[in-house]
Amino acid sequence: MDASNETQDRRQQRMQSAASFKAFLLKNSTESNLNLYDHLTQLLMKVMTEHPHNAVDVIEDMSRDVKRGLFHDMQSTLRDLPQTTAAELLAEQQCSLFSRPEDAAQEEELVETPLPNVSEIGFNLEQAGVSLGREEMQRIFLALKQLVESQALPRCRLWGKILGTQSNYIVAEAECREGEEDEEQSADEAPEDEDREAETQESEMDPLPESTYKPPPVVPKEIIGTGVNKFVYYVCNEPGLPWVKLPSVSPAQIVVARQIRKFFTGRLDTPIVSYPPFPGNEANYLRAQIARISAGTQVSPQGFYQAGEEEGDEEDETPRDSYEVNPDFEGIPVTEMVESLSFWVHHVQHILQQGRCTWVNLTVKPGEESYEEGESDEKEEEPDEPEPEVGPPLLTPLSQDAEMFNSPPWSSKLSSALTSQHAVAVLRSNLWPGAYAYATGKKFENIYIGWGVKYAGEGYIPSVPPLPQKEYPSGADITETLDPTLEEEQMLQEALEEQQAAQEEMEEEEEEEEEEDDD
Repeated sequence: MDASNETQDRRQQRMQSAASFKAFLLKNSTESNLNLYDHLTQLLMKVMTEHPHNAVDVIEDMSRDVKRGLFHDMQSTLRDLPQTTAAELLAEQQCSLFSRPEDAAQEEELVETPLPNVSEIGFNLEQAGVSLGREEMQRIFLALKQLVESQALPRCRLWGKILGTQSNYIVAEAECREGEEDEEQSADEAPEDEDREAETQESEMDPLPESTYKPPPVVPKEIIGTGVNKFVYYVCNEPGLPWVKLPSVSPAQIVVARQIRKFFTGRLDTPIVSYPPFPGNEANYLRAQIARISAGTQVSPQGFYQAGEEEGDEEDETPRDSYEVNPDFEGIPVTEMVESLSFWVHHVQHILQQGRCTWVNLTVKPGEESYEEGESDEKEEEPDEPEPEVGPPLLTPLSQDAEMFNSPPWSSKLSSALTSQHAVAVLRSNLWPGAYAYATGKKFENIYIGWGVKYAGEGYIPSVPPLPQKEYPSGADITETLDPTLEEEQMLQEALEEQQAAQEEMEEEEEEEEEEDDD
């Protein structure tokens, strides 16, 4: 009896486990709303019907076909078009770089090209340990070629690449075209005329009270082709995208750019939120940083350039801003250029504290020069005449650069110590991280690849806002008096009544005297 009871218990346990396992197989999936019991049933029926060869090897494919058959009726015959990715859109825009016009001549004439040999520059930069990659350099070269052809630029070069938080800027430096100066001046004068017209209309309608505050004089902008605006700069985010011309930079923008530190976003219309307030958007800030980086890091081997000869300027004390290539330059040995910074010179003018390369006297107005010359005997020079600010002359050796934050401004090295006879001299700026220069034989080049931020030492401390001005000077005439007490008010009232009574008596006496005189 005990043995039969045990067998019945085992059968019941097996039936219960089988029932629970079947319930598990009948449980529907939360994703496809199918269960494993029905799927295995249909799969076994498919195997029994088809009798496939080597069924164990194709059981996975048959399972997939069973699932696909269940969803076949639910699937639509229309399929969505695949979305175009950003890389595909960029590739479509870059196709124009590799296309050639049909009307172009098969044999091009051997003329001087406005573009340098970017392939050779890229190879030398690779030797120096600085490169954007051969593929990107080739695309940049084609983009520069497209820029020169579309804008008819006399000369153009790759200035560098400024990194941004959202996208980067590829910067091209070009010489100014003839007549470009007139376009800039006319664009600047137009808003001034509109402001004058608006002021005259407002003064005629309702004259407003005039303020006695006199703002400091505005430092005039250097004209196109001179100083910080000697070159014109174009930027784009990727090779093949449209080039955008940056506006000319003003002294106020350079002065404020020296006091702030901002990363670029990659969008030119982004406003610059800072203190002190920057007069412009990211396009103006980018142009100001390019001018600062160029003035501090554009270098060349000593003797490659020589001072340009200008007629009538022999007695002028203003620093020269022009130079020309020295045809007698024979090159400097690479080892000597690495050992001493005296063989490197700055060929871009220094930017003064005023924000210009040439100092301008703000106390003298343009219309007063002739007036002062005519009455030079009557008027003497004012004692508060500011001293002219003069920066280092052009083609100054790098050995005269001052140290900042206890670190040398430049670091030099050979591209290869093993094959020094084929190496290039590499120069790296420590004040502007990302600025490099190389020289080999009679060739050299400058490039900047960085975030556009100057080295600030241990840490950056922003400018502190000035103290609030006092509303008025405190004094006896302005200080508010205290309220009188009740006794003081009564005494004052009695004094006023006595004074009024005395005045009435005097008036009565005068009237009596007048009546006596009439009698």
